[in-house]
Parts: sequence; structure tokens; C-alpha cells
Amino acid sequence: MIFFRLILDSIKFSFSSLINNKLRTFLSLLGITIGIFSIISVMATIDSLERGIKNNIGQLGSNTVYIQKWPWIFEADFPWWKYINRPSPKLSELTQIRELSTCADKIAFAASTLQTIEYENKSLDDAGVVLSTHDYMQINFMNIEKGRYFSQMESHTGQNVAILGAQCAESLFENTDPIGKQIKLNGKKLTVIGVFEKQGENMFSSGSDELVLIPINFGKTIFDIENDDLNPFIIVSAKEGITSGELIDELTIIMRTIRKLKPLEEDNFSLNQASMITKSLDKIFKILDLAGIIIGGFAILVGGFGIANIMFVSVKERTKEIGILKAIGAKSYLILIQFLTEATALSLVGGILGLILVWLLTAVARSLTPLDLALSFGNIMSGTLISICVGIVSGFAPARKAAKLDPIKAINQGT
Repeated sequence: MIFFRLILDSIKFSFSSLINNKLRTFLSLLGITIGIFSIISVMATIDSLERGIKNNIGQLGSNTVYIQKWPWIFEADFPWWKYINRPSPKLSELTQIRELSTCADKIAFAASTLQTIEYENKSLDDAGVVLSTHDYMQINFMNIEKGRYFSQMESHTGQNVAILGAQCAESLFENTDPIGKQIKLNGKKLTVIGVFEKQGENMFSSGSDELVLIPINFGKTIFDIENDDLNPFIIVSAKEGITSGELIDELTIIMRTIRKLKPLEEDNFSLNQASMITKSLDKIFKILDLAGIIIGGFAILVGGFGIANIMFVSVKERTKEIGILKAIGAKSYLILIQFLTEATALSLVGGILGLILVWLLTAVARSLTPLDLALSFGNIMSGTLISICVGIVSGFAPARKAAKLDPIKAINQGT
């Protein structure tokens, strides 16, 4: 009972001290508040960015492989000259992969370019035009809100049909239903048969919202689909139960066979997948986390000295009280716990203020920018634990000094 009473009295006294010594308390807590704000705001921002990036990368497919000319990740000593003369993926290679692969589920060939799309007297510049084979949408998991997808016959025969992204449809047609209307691409007419579900803008792009998807057999009549400028690629998704590693191993053998590479020759193609990007980003985010901790650490160090100072002053002011407590039987460890609790409470107040500032920052950022910043439970727990640790470390020396006071001398010094 004495133990809990002392702790309760410590908490009451610490808050009484906060109120009675406003300026001293403000200066002492300012460092902790700024430090927690710095560390947690950086952590919250990095966590939100990481979550957003990985969600966007996840749309590429976790078990999907992209066969391309260029790799997605370039090393520091990247031999770019070796890649320039690589051949781009060809539509004929898709057919061969389909015949030879036992691990592939869906396979699609696609190419993309930026073009101007016209409808009557309106135009949309730099719209992303994607030319693809039939299975493209099934691999990319895009949903259609209005209309329908291409039929097998339309894809095979290269009908002049198109599916628009939500933003593209809104820009060209406003409140008019685009289904059945005709748009122009490079002077050729296409009939709109569908509109993709709106994805909304993120920190990188608008996804499929500004996309125009057309069958590749129609696209061949307008563009050279195997030209490097269109960045042609083949997408392969793995069958259920097949890992991406198994799929990559098989595709490596198939592509080397198709391109008739000798055993000692290097691959003249790249097999890319989303995990390659996420692994590289993990290293970057760790560095950013460390930088945030170092920056906030200096502010917390100042705050820690401030709390230690206020606790030394508190011990001096309460010397007689400590002497009386020890004279009536209070153990040294109870005095130690009492002052550690007080220091922790002071630090925790500063930490809570810092977390409130971070929460306000994320709320403002969400309302003014497309960034989905959020203060997670993990961030709150990190800020709270850091505050408690700083309070314990900062308050230990003053608490130890109070615990070691001789009761007789303490009573005499306090009179």
C-alpha cells in the first residue's frame, strides 16, 4: 500500500510541479516534445510512403514476371552499353512461351505510348495508350465500371474498340455516357466499349485512370509494336502453387532457347518482378529511419538534460520531505521509484505533446496533398516508449541522489 501510495503521490506532485513552475516546465519539456515530434513525424512519413509505394508496386503482381529489355534495378557499376543492343520482346515469343511453359498461367504481350486522344472538339494530350493481347487485364486485375472488356474475337481480329480510364472518360465526355461513342487515335476511329473503375491519384501516378486500352492486333495497324520507343514487354503470371522463383528459372531457360543463346553467353533479356523493387526500397527506408532517429535524438538529448535539471531542483526543494519520509521508515528504493516516476511522467507529457503535433501534421497533410499520411499504432507506441525511456534515464541520477540522502542531514538541510 505504501508503494502504490508513493507512486500516486509522485504522479500528483509531478503534475502539480508542471502547473506551479510553468516556465521551467515549458523549457524542460520543449526538447522532449520537439525530439518526439521529429522522430515520430519522420517515422510516420516514411511508414506512409513505404506503405503507399508497396501498395502501388503490389498492383504489378507478387507472383508475376515481366520479360523486358531493361532491368528495373540498376547497380552502381551498371554496364548500360551491354543493354542497348538487346532485342526487345516480340509478339512471336509470347506464342513460343505459351507452348513451352508448364509454370505459366496467364501470358500477355503489351506495349505503351503517350498519344493525343480526340472526341469531337475535345482532346486529351499525353494519354497513356496501351496495346495488349487478350489476357492483359486478367493479369493486372483492373476492374471495369461501365461497359465490358474485349471479346476473344475482338482481340484476335483486331477490332477498332477501346476501354478508357475513368479520368480519360471524364475529360473527353464529362457527363455524357461514353459507351458506344467514337474517339480518334492518330486519325483512326475507335468505339468505346468500356470504362475502367476509378483508382484515384496516388503519390506516383493516376494508375489506369488516364489509360486507353486497345487490342494489340488493331494497334499494329497504327504503331510498330516491337519498337523500343513503345517499351514492349511480356507479362507472365504463375500457376497456383508455383513460386516466382520457379517461374523465373523456367522462363530463363525458355527465353535462352527461343533466342538461341549459347551456354556461355549472357542473357539478352531481363526478368523483372515487384519484389526486386521492394527489396531495394527496404534499404533506402532503413537509412531514412536512421537519419530521422539521429536528427530527433539531438533534440531528445537536450530534453533529457532539461528533465534531469528539473529533477535535481525538485530533489533540492524537497530535501526535508525526503528526510522525513526516510525517518519514518521509507526505504531507499521507494524514494528512487518515486522520483523516477516523476521524471517519467514529465517526459511522457512532452512525448504526448509531440505525438499530438504529429497527428495534427498528418491531418493537415492529408487535407492538402494526395499523400495518405497516418499516425499508426506502432508510431504511437514508439513515441510513448521513447518518452518513458528518456524519463527513466534522465531521472535516474537525481532519483539516486534523493534515495541516498541521510535522513538526519536531509531534515537539517531542509530547515
